[in-house]
Amino acid sequence: MRCDEAIMGAQAPEFDALTRLVEDARTIAVCAHTSPDGDALGSELALVELIERTWPGKGVFALLADDDVVPRIYQFLPGAERLVRAVDFHEDPDLFVCVDLSHPDRLNQARAVLERSRGVAVLDHHPAGERFWNAGVVRPDAAAAGVIVAEYALHLGARITPTMAQSLLCALVTDTGRFQYQNANGEAFRVASALVDAGASPSDVALHVYQSDRLSYLHLSATVMGRITTFEQGRIAYSYATTADLEANAVPVAECDGLVDIVRRVDGCEVALFLKEVPGGKVRGNLRAKSDRDISVVAREMGGGGHPAAAGFTVEGDIDQALAVVLPKLRALYSDAEGAR
Repeated sequence: MRCDEAIMGAQAPEFDALTRLVEDARTIAVCAHTSPDGDALGSELALVELIERTWPGKGVFALLADDDVVPRIYQFLPGAERLVRAVDFHEDPDLFVCVDLSHPDRLNQARAVLERSRGVAVLDHHPAGERFWNAGVVRPDAAAAGVIVAEYALHLGARITPTMAQSLLCALVTDTGRFQYQNANGEAFRVASALVDAGASPSDVALHVYQSDRLSYLHLSATVMGRITTFEQGRIAYSYATTADLEANAVPVAECDGLVDIVRRVDGCEVALFLKEVPGGKVRGNLRAKSDRDISVVAREMGGGGHPAAAGFTVEGDIDQALAVVLPKLRALYSDAEGAR
C-alpha cells in the first residue's frame, strides 16, 4: 500500500507505543462508540483480526458499547457474530482499545470496562478532547478510523487479509458517504485501492449497506422525505422520525442512520439535520454539511461531537424540544458569518 511518508513518519512513535501496550497485554478489549456505524464496526473488527494474527495466543474481545444487536446492514462484516455487549463482558482487560472515538463518554456501557482496564489506547479520526489514553493515533484529517487501522497494519508489516480488507473498505466507504463527502481525499482513495487489491469487494459493501433496504424502511423514508422543511433561504433542511413512526414501520433505531442523507439531497441545502426519537425520552440528531460551515461546533454545543461536515448529538426531550434548541444554533451559523462580513 502506497502511503504518504510524512504521515507514516508522524504516526510511527504512537504506533510503536501502541505495539508495546499490545505486547505487554494478555487480554485486550476493543470497542467502538455507541450507536456504531460502518467505520466503527469495520475498523474494530479489522483491528481485532490484526492483533490476533500478529500476536497469536492473546485473548482479544470485540465489544459493543450498547445493550443492543449489531445493526442489520453491518451483520455481513467478517467476525460480526463475535461482538459481545459490554454489559455481558465481566473481565478486567490488560488493555482497552477505543476505535473511532476519543471521548470516553461515547462508550456508553463500555466505559465501565475501560475504567477497570490497566491500559488504554485510541485509534480515531475525530477531534479529540482531553487525552485519557496511554498510546494511540488521533488524526482528524484521516477520512475514517479504518484508514488509521490500515496504516497500523502497514506499520507492523502485517498482511491485510481479505476479511480485514472487507471490513476496512466498509469503514472507508460509509464514512466518506461512498466517496461523496468532503473528507474523500487522496489518502482515502489510495487506501481503498489497496484494500480492493487485498481482496475487498466494493459491490458486496454496496449490496449490504446501500442496496438491501427492507420495504418497511423505504416506507419510513417516504414519511421522512415528506416532512422535509427548509430555513435560511433553503440553506438549512431538516426532517425527523418519531417513536410512533419507527413502531408503525417496524424499523429499529439502529437502522435509521442513513435517513440524514435523504435530507442532505435537497438542492441548495448546505446543512442537513435529521432527528429521531430514541428510548429513554431522548432525541438523537445527525448533522451533515455540504459547504465549509463547521457543524461540529453545533453538535458540541448540544453535548455531542464529530467532524466539520458530519456530526451528531443526543439530547433529552422530544422532537419539538430538540428543534427549539438546535435550529437557532444552526441559523446562527449564517447570521454570525454574515455579520462578520
